[in-house]
Amino acid sequence: MKSNDYPMPHLLRLFLLLLPAMALILPATAQDKPKPPRTCRILFLNGPASAPQKLHLFDGVSSQEVDLPRMNFSPVYQIHSDATALALLTETPAPAPKAGTPPSIPAGAPTATLTASMTDFYLILSSDPANKVAPVQIQVIHADAANFKDGQMLWYNLTDIKIAGILGSRKLLIEPKSRIILDAPAARMEDYGVNIRYLPPGKAQTEPLCETRWTHDPRSRSVVFILMPEGSLIPRIFGISDFRPNVNQNPNTAP
Repeated sequence: MKSNDYPMPHLLRLFLLLLPAMALILPATAQDKPKPPRTCRILFLNGPASAPQKLHLFDGVSSQEVDLPRMNFSPVYQIHSDATALALLTETPAPAPKAGTPPSIPAGAPTATLTASMTDFYLILSSDPANKVAPVQIQVIHADAANFKDGQMLWYNLTDIKIAGILGSRKLLIEPKSRIILDAPAARMEDYGVNIRYLPPGKAQTEPLCETRWTHDPRSRSVVFILMPEGSLIPRIFGISDFRPNVNQNPNTAP
């Protein structure tokens, strides 16, 4: 009998016998697929000089010492892919007394909750001298690249004042205590005009806040905070860039 004359019913029975084994293999392969790495950067917004310059970031599995810069973002830190919460401590937590259980952290430690969709985020710290474990509070800002792209600007209004203006080719309008993502204000690496105004409490007309020129870098994301300095009636604008060079990019190559 030739190979192409092999009885079809026999082949069908063989296929049906193999089908359950194939069904077992496929889910196992999907489960073994590694989760994407999770990353974060830290900023201690308006952190006083008396506050710590470094703390230990604990993700439920491991702890690492992290910088708490005031004027720029920290280096990029990797977080365990299964982490659901973070805590900041003055030192690495002591090992758990029972093997297989996570270390316990001190009661009252500053913590932040993570959602499963957060693959990249910012930890924005504010001063909390009343916390005796670590004198900070943590706020998480989702910064996943799918929603916050290179060239875009994340505006974060921490005041009770409405802000409006023109940034290059974009119009800005941000309500009190809110945040928005603004698309790139220019098409390439270039300077662009900035004219921002604010609405003082109880006033019907806006007043000038900032008129200048900024530089757009399409390789970088920008985060801009609107703050109200203590004792002031005029908001302050504080912006920083989040540039993460591609590992394959030649650092000497012009943009």
